[in-house]
Amino acid sequence: MKKIVTNGVEQELTDEEYLATIPNAPDGEAQLAAQQAAAEAKASAAAAGNQKLLDLGLTQEEATALTGYTPPSE
Repeated sequence: MKKIVTNGVEQELTDEEYLATIPNAPDGEAQLAAQQAAAEAKASAAAAGNQKLLDLGLTQEEATALTGYTPPSE
């Protein structure tokens, strides 16, 4: 949950609601692009780390138990 203040009124927003407000804010598109890039980098790092564990000989079940990462189904 994110908190924003609009005209002196504090509101709690879900992540989806918060992201919907960003394009309307000054520099909103840049903020949204930065957040999307950060999310993509995090997902990429998780996938790379998972692959490294698999390369070390762990099974996918063991890697998931350690990291919580579940690869997307193909």
